[in-house]
Amino acid sequence: MASPPTGCGTNLSSTYYNLCDMDSPWGIVLEAFAAAGVVTSVAFMLSLLVLICKIQDSNRRKVLPTQFVFLLGVLGLFGLTFAFIIKLNERTGPTRFFLFGVLFALCFSCLLTHTFTLAKLVRGKKPLSLLTILGLALGFSLVQDIIAIDYVVITMNRTNTNVFAEMPRTQLNEDFVMLLIYVLFLMAFTFIMSLSTFCGSFTGWKRHGAHIFVTMLFSIAIWVAWITLLLHEPLKPIWDDTILSTALVANGWVFLLMYILPEFILLTKQRNPRDYPVEDNLCKPQFMKQSYGMENRAYLQEEITQGPESPGSSTHYAPYSTHFQLQNRDSQKDFSIPRPKTRSSPYDDYGGRKDGN
Repeated sequence: MASPPTGCGTNLSSTYYNLCDMDSPWGIVLEAFAAAGVVTSVAFMLSLLVLICKIQDSNRRKVLPTQFVFLLGVLGLFGLTFAFIIKLNERTGPTRFFLFGVLFALCFSCLLTHTFTLAKLVRGKKPLSLLTILGLALGFSLVQDIIAIDYVVITMNRTNTNVFAEMPRTQLNEDFVMLLIYVLFLMAFTFIMSLSTFCGSFTGWKRHGAHIFVTMLFSIAIWVAWITLLLHEPLKPIWDDTILSTALVANGWVFLLMYILPEFILLTKQRNPRDYPVEDNLCKPQFMKQSYGMENRAYLQEEITQGPESPGSSTHYAPYSTHFQLQNRDSQKDFSIPRPKTRSSPYDDYGGRKDGN
């Protein structure tokens, strides 16, 4: 019997050597990053519960349940890393094939539904409701659950739990990648939807879309790298577990640093009125111009296609004023003050006698 590597006890099974092997410390390094990711994810989840009452923007509050589910998925990814550090056996095999795609599908589905509501907000439309966002996220991820259950049950033939350890390496890796086709579709769809969040007039929401865009960009790069390395036959089989566990840890930290951390910074930000369309915009007067009448003045709406009003032109109906407005008219009556005039007295010709006497 071979002696255990440096750092491992003599009574420890060889299945767990990667957890403590000091001669090949990749397992120790990855489990340290995974453990730190678990602690960070739990801290974010607790902070989310504490800050929920301090969020002023109702549209940010609608995404909180989905982001909490997202953190549960990230927490699961860090925990799943230990199943890849431990050697493949009858217990870790089904766990790997089932949870890898399910957890990533849950995370990408949460990001996808967030882009749906951002695409509406950035265009000034009514966003999705809280239950709709959460329901869509769980619904999208449920498809991968069904695919993974069918594959694991059919492959294990209900009884042979050690089939994954006995499977040839080439077939094992090809089946692992083929099982994730739906997750690859979710990744591509989420990346495209994140681009649509940059098209709109309300720029305040574009920053949230940028978080998802950067997250998906790094995630796609990680997935392309580990799939290429996993299917690269010249590599030794011992590297398979290292590649997959590294991909889990790297993508988990991308989720935390590129998406969760920036979202938490904006979580309690005060609601900005410029991020929303003005209500009753049609009733609000615009392009108002002053015109003076003879006794009063009214605010008349200036049409964009018309030039300045000519003098003497008739006034039109203006909002926020009476329907009957005074107009400039030329005076046709004489309102001057009359002055006294002298008249002859009727007694000027009176001589004090009657005619004929």
